[in-house]
Amino acid sequence: MQSKEIKSVYFVGAGGIGMSALVRYFLTQGYNVGGYDKTPSELTERLIEEGAKIHYEENVDAIEDCFKQKDCTLVVYTPAIPATHKELVYFREHGFEIQKRAQVLGFLTQSHKGLCVAGTHGKTSTSTMVAHLLHQSKVDCNAFLGGISKNYGTNYILSESDYVVIEADEFDRSFHWLRPYMSVITATDPDHLDIYGTKEAYLESFRKYTTLIQPGGALIIHKGLEMKADVQEGVAVYEYSREDGDFHAENIRIGGGEIVFDFVHPSGVVKDIQLGVPVSINIDNGIAAMALAILNGVDENEIREGMKSFAGVDRRFDFKVKTDKMVFLSDYAHHPNEIEQSVKSVRELYQDKKIAAVFQPHLYTRTRDFYKEFAAALSLLDCVYLCDIYPARELPIEGVSSQLIYDNLRPGIEKHLIRKEDILDVARTRNFDVLMSLGAGDIEEYVPRIAAILSKQRPENEGLV
Repeated sequence: MQSKEIKSVYFVGAGGIGMSALVRYFLTQGYNVGGYDKTPSELTERLIEEGAKIHYEENVDAIEDCFKQKDCTLVVYTPAIPATHKELVYFREHGFEIQKRAQVLGFLTQSHKGLCVAGTHGKTSTSTMVAHLLHQSKVDCNAFLGGISKNYGTNYILSESDYVVIEADEFDRSFHWLRPYMSVITATDPDHLDIYGTKEAYLESFRKYTTLIQPGGALIIHKGLEMKADVQEGVAVYEYSREDGDFHAENIRIGGGEIVFDFVHPSGVVKDIQLGVPVSINIDNGIAAMALAILNGVDENEIREGMKSFAGVDRRFDFKVKTDKMVFLSDYAHHPNEIEQSVKSVRELYQDKKIAAVFQPHLYTRTRDFYKEFAAALSLLDCVYLCDIYPARELPIEGVSSQLIYDNLRPGIEKHLIRKEDILDVARTRNFDVLMSLGAGDIEEYVPRIAAILSKQRPENEGLV
């Protein structure tokens, strides 16, 4: 950020999960904070309660005067906002300082020790685990997360610590603004091909990201990734995985709704790690999080306690109903590999149950590029309900619809094409033992009502999670 004295910060796209963490940061620092978002949400209403001045109409006249003072206002936006947005055009034409969200986060990694988590999937759960492990230990941390931590009810943690935990987003190459002290890379399965064009360009973007890790720091990379790291001299490189690597698990025990294992690190073994959110993908996520924590001074007892008390992240293996007769969970998974891992994790917990999912594809381009992979991942289920594509920032593409996925599901699977409006009827039929809500779009709006329908059907004396 420039050296001029900033008094006001205006966010174009204030209600995004990543942007809202910065909104909260600047509020706590005493700035005037306001912004625009397209639609009201629980998150934007909470930000307003916390002091942010947010409106929902794309209208320059709705911007309060304190944010129209060019010499003392910083404007922050996300790449998802179109360049033609009226308010963004106004700020640009009048010479305001305008920065991407990632640029502001990059500034924070230069003034703190940035502990960053990158990857196609797993980064939200892993970075939130890292933040919890550090915050509940003697080390402590600040954190800017891509999801709402269930431990803290927020996506932002403020402390006096020198450490800042950041979810490093590869969309639009945003993570190239960061200067990590240490970083985890969880996965590099190609995504965002509407931005990158090719798998090679996507992998190259991750290679460049590794060059930004500061000397004296470290890269902790999942074993077996296709990308090639290219770190500076003085950066240590570690590998991790569930079974092998500098950091890995041994003596894994899964049963009775619990997962326990021993955490192996270069200096020893931490016995009997119990996952607070017992799904198998969190073994990998937990190993990466514990690796970052132990390299930065969190001791073994703090790690053991932190992993056990980790309550999870909203929309990441988020159990809403969990009884002997019925299970319902919401998951943000919107990439084929994420869906595969989610379904396998649930199958491991409920081996003899009928598992169904309602899936809302996210983006026309992602559906076009990966419809066969989506079908293969969803075919691991017993029953699939496919909604229309959530467009987000995109316009429709001719010939691209959920039908592409539907037509490629395995023969014999129970499958249905439905409208969003039919989702509640799916819940009422109760033709499953386990129901998953999958997707990154507005399918989440139906989750509370699905939970209410299913919870009313539970036998007496059975509770909700």
